[in-house]
Formats: sequence, structure tokens, C-alpha cells
Amino acid sequence: MVSGIIRYWAAAKEAAGKAEEPVSGATLADVLESVRGARSGDDRLLRVLDRSSFVVDEYPVGGRAHADVELDEGYVIEVLPPFAGG
Repeated sequence: MVSGIIRYWAAAKEAAGKAEEPVSGATLADVLESVRGARSGDDRLLRVLDRSSFVVDEYPVGGRAHADVELDEGYVIEVLPPFAGG
């Protein structure tokens, strides 16, 4: 299992109550499943994650399946919720 950081921006940061946290997982899907499991009672963050786009190590994930986005040790995942007017 590889480890890295997930960073929350805008509404995701507000919903998470923090700017970033350490995470581990071999794929983006693994990490998101772990975050969802750890925050299963936090509907607000879960809703934000469902609407967000993701950037991994400065590369947008786009429409790729999260299970297909493999992570390298020390990765950084950026959680970008929809922004008004953008």
C-alpha cells in the first residue's frame, strides 16, 4: 500500500474541517473509499466528494475510472469541488 496526501479545496475543505490529511491506497478509488468509510456519518463531505473533480500529482483525472488511476508513493490528490461561475 502506498501513502500520500489528500488536499481539500473550497467547499471540500470546509466540509472536511481541514485542508489536508494523510491517506493510503494503491488507486484513487481505494483512497476515496477509505475517506468515505472513515467519514460515513458525514453526509456533507460525501456529497462534496461525489460532485468533485480530482487532480493527482498535478494531472487532472478527468473521466478516467478512479480504479484505473494508480498512485505512486508520496502522491498528492487535490479535491476540487465545483466552483460558481467556473
